[in-house]
Amino acid sequence: MRLSFPNTSRSFDSDKCRVRFWGYDQTIEVSFYVGCDALKRLCPKMDNVEQGILASFDKMLSRIHEVANKVYISGGGGKGSYAYVLTADDF
Repeated sequence: MRLSFPNTSRSFDSDKCRVRFWGYDQTIEVSFYVGCDALKRLCPKMDNVEQGILASFDKMLSRIHEVANKVYISGGGGKGSYAYVLTADDF
């Protein structure tokens, strides 16, 4: 099943240098984290400050959602986990 991403909220985790966002498998909320290393691969000129990281995330949102869906499905579609970390290797 494909995820939906109706919630446009995202938040920056400065301790782990990643952005958190959410997808939905029907009524189940699934957390995703995309690391700064992955965003840097997508946007090589990204500033490594919160504003630049979130701007890169927003710019690449469609691609990030595609990869999140792929990772979710390949991980069993929520069987056992409802949190996924997207790394540079996923892109």
